[in-house]
Amino acid sequence: MAIKDVLPVLRKQENMTQAELAAQLYVTRQAVSRWENGETEPSIDMVKLIAYVLQVPVIELFEAPEGPICQSCGTPFSVPDMERSTNGDGSKNPDYCQWCYQSGAFTQEQMDDLIEANVPYFVKATGISPEVAVSYLGAFLPNLKRWQHKSHSQRVHLDG
Repeated sequence: MAIKDVLPVLRKQENMTQAELAAQLYVTRQAVSRWENGETEPSIDMVKLIAYVLQVPVIELFEAPEGPICQSCGTPFSVPDMERSTNGDGSKNPDYCQWCYQSGAFTQEQMDDLIEANVPYFVKATGISPEVAVSYLGAFLPNLKRWQHKSHSQRVHLDG
């Protein structure tokens, strides 16, 4: 579901008007209205703040890809040449892609390393800046199965 569809629902669940939400986000009521009408979308950093103010996991504000995704990197399995990974015994693993998990082991041990390795592909696929890609992945990945039980407080820094 797109943010324009979920934002008004979440805002109303908190019994907030557009003006009240805007005040807590330090934006205008018109900005909230434009997000809810689909005219514009908030930045990734604003999405994080919205999630905080509305007391929901940030993933609830992201538009989920259709179909199953890799539970390590978030790439949809519908991407061309996207294959499932293999377990140590050679069987297919249904949760992870071939790039994240091979022969029963993760290819990147730390989330920051995975983000840094995937940013160029994410930028190419979406056209967003590397900084926005890092921020998006940093907010999205902790919600995936692989990272649910790990603590990741470090932030990725890309040399510009």
